[in-house]
This record gives sequence, structure tokens and C-alpha cells, in this order.
Amino acid sequence: MSKTILIVGASRGIGLGLVREFTSRGWTVVATERSKSDELHGVEGIEIATLDVTDPATFDNVDGSFDAVIINAGITGAKHQDSAQATRDEVADVMMTNAFGPAHLAKVLLPKIAEGGTLAFMSSLMGSIDDSSGGYELYRTSKTALNMLAKGIAEQDAEPRNIEVLALHPGWVQTDMGGPNATLTIDESVSGLADVIEGAGSGGFRYVDYSGKELAF
Repeated sequence: MSKTILIVGASRGIGLGLVREFTSRGWTVVATERSKSDELHGVEGIEIATLDVTDPATFDNVDGSFDAVIINAGITGAKHQDSAQATRDEVADVMMTNAFGPAHLAKVLLPKIAEGGTLAFMSSLMGSIDDSSGGYELYRTSKTALNMLAKGIAEQDAEPRNIEVLALHPGWVQTDMGGPNATLTIDESVSGLADVIEGAGSGGFRYVDYSGKELAF
């Protein structure tokens, strides 16, 4: 019997790549989009639901049980990326989309994840305090917040059912966000990420990249 995965934020880029990768590996895939993606709807044999991580009213649009869940949601935030220029609305937008929305959704989805399953958040190396060189202040801060929330969910909510929680760094990938000069293709990134997901399930929290390398928090 094939395993089932939910991939949130699958309309393009890494999310869409993950849908194709897990489908090719024989998983049953449920994917979500905020608005209709012709590319996503072109993938055969998957179930598609509409969901927005910033709108809790849409969270119940996903039904079923899952061996793994990947919450892939993220925006860069305001173009200036400067804490001195940031408005209340700009901070709220990036933090809700990149950190608090995904965390809220994760808590709603946890009962639908099988015992010993996997909950993964798409994070970034830019969320590492240890690695930080400054700049991109709104984006970096939101991903650091996501890592903190993910670790808390692992220890307080997921641990009793031995669900492993991952904060994933996909690498610098050739997407709309990563740009054409990025060092990894989408296929290279999602192949590694899928390997990490398939090798997970031992409980606890890990912050790792697409190759499975542990990252400094």
C-alpha cells in the first residue's frame, strides 16, 4: 500500500516539483493551491485542494490521513527588506505567511498525520542565526521564527505520537524566488528533499538541508 503525502503550496516551483517527485516514487499525493495552477492540474493521479496558510477558514478543505505533510509556504516580503523601513503591515504579512500561518496550519493537521509520520516545514538556511550575515531582514527573521515554531511544535505537540518535525533548507534553487543564477535545479533539490522525507520518521526535530546535512540553529 502506497504512502500518502500532503504538499501545501504546490502550484509552482519547489512545491510543484515535490508533487511530481513523490508521484514518480509511487506516493499518493494530495496537493494544495491558493489559486488555480494549470501546471499542477496537469499532473495526473493527484488530489488537489484550495488552501491559503494565512486564511484558517480554508484549513478544513484538506481531508484524509497522511504519512507525511510538507508545508511549503513563503514570500520574500517587502522589496526593501530593511527593518528600519518596515511598516506594521509589511511585518505582519511576511510573518503570517512564512511563520505563524504555517504553524497554525500544522497544529490543525497534526491529528491527520499517522503516528511515527513526518511534518516538514520549508525553511531556509537564511533562518539560521548561527549562519546569518545580515541583510534580507524581513525574510531572515520570518524563517528564524518558523524554525522556532517548528521546534516548539515538535516538542509540545508532535512528540507524544512520535511524529518527526523537519525544518528544511531546499538549497539555492532556480525558482522565481531563487533566480536564474541559483546553483540547484528544482529537480536536484526536490530529489534530495524527497530522500530526506522518506528517511524520516524517528521523532524529534531536525533542521536539515536537501542533502540531509544538519544545520546550525
